[in-house]
Amino acid sequence: MNKTIVVRIDRVKIHPKYKKRYTVSKKYKVHDEKNQFKEDAKVTFIECRPLSKDKRWRVVY
Repeated sequence: MNKTIVVRIDRVKIHPKYKKRYTVSKKYKVHDEKNQFKEDAKVTFIECRPLSKDKRWRVVY
């Protein structure tokens, strides 16, 4: 995946009945035009027009 980074967003939710906390993750394929970001980098991204089947986000520089 050239010029693409996969960003994982983790959210902590609480079960309505048992009140236990658990983590829910979602992955986004984000367009990185400059190939600037590496693993474990903090990234800000916004929604844009579809760039491919899965890519609908791009990095804000």
